[in-house]
Amino acid sequence: MIKTEKLLKRVPLAEGELEILKGIDLEIKAHESVAIVGASGSGKSTLLGLMAGLDVASDGKVLIDGVELGALDEDERARLRAEKVGFVFQSFQLLPALTALENVMLPLELHGAERPLERASSFLERVDLTDRLDHYPNQLSGGEQQRVAIARAFAAEPAILFADEPTGNLDTDTGAHVIDLLFEINREQGTTLVLVTHEHRLADRCDRRIRLHGGALVPESDAAETEA
Repeated sequence: MIKTEKLLKRVPLAEGELEILKGIDLEIKAHESVAIVGASGSGKSTLLGLMAGLDVASDGKVLIDGVELGALDEDERARLRAEKVGFVFQSFQLLPALTALENVMLPLELHGAERPLERASSFLERVDLTDRLDHYPNQLSGGEQQRVAIARAFAAEPAILFADEPTGNLDTDTGAHVIDLLFEINREQGTTLVLVTHEHRLADRCDRRIRLHGGALVPESDAAETEA
């Protein structure tokens, strides 16, 4: 479902270039759940952004379901994301002027989905927010906002869901509930799940881990040496 080949990411600095990712080669199979782990600054979120088509590599390739992202222009990448990809972010990324229901409905309407109101309502019910449909983000707790974000991501029935520290802004108990919902719905829909996390309890729920250290892949057998 996802493949990278010699993936590099560099950013310019006043004193030269900083190499964030160093020739990443990996494959993620359809329906697999994978945690990207590593110390802060190891390149986890950068790798996720490149695989999701949110950023462009300095060199190398990213293929989503056999389509090379580097061969697409921005409009084509946006269409591919709309067709195949969902997102859950640490900061929720809800639109403050829209209700919970409207936040879930909007991407469905933009992409011409059938029965957006019915689908949005159904997924908000699935994440136990039936009584919060008309509430705005500032009227919701952090856990409720993240559940809206999960409903929004899965309502479009993506082939791949990317999650970047989905419990990072939540307390332990709320985060545990969000994790349960994320994996339950992911299992029901057969989505390929790729998440960035520093939490062992979240990474342990995945089929396997991809560990980064200093922008390079590190075998899990070397985890003790690179853990931070």
